[in-house]
Amino acid sequence: MLRAWEMYRTTGKAFAVCLSRSWVIFRLIQRMRSSVVQFSYEKINGALRKAKGTLRGVSSIIKGTGTETPKTVKYYDIEAANWRSFKIENLITIY
Repeated sequence: MLRAWEMYRTTGKAFAVCLSRSWVIFRLIQRMRSSVVQFSYEKINGALRKAKGTLRGVSSIIKGTGTETPKTVKYYDIEAANWRSFKIENLITIY
């Protein structure tokens, strides 16, 4: 729900649309906690990024004590072998 409100404030789209997108983000995070997921999103420079990300088994490589924010989704990129993040409103699709 917090992500939906954040998206509503940021984009100005209808709250129902933001709530629907928020559930998509929630399901993406749940899938990444159990396996590797392919998805795509728009980067800040406007380019499309197709990513393979996970949150499973990466607790040993976490650095620092970063705080969780409802504005972004953090994930471990399998192909780049590094942490990445994207803004919640920039998610395009999950494969």
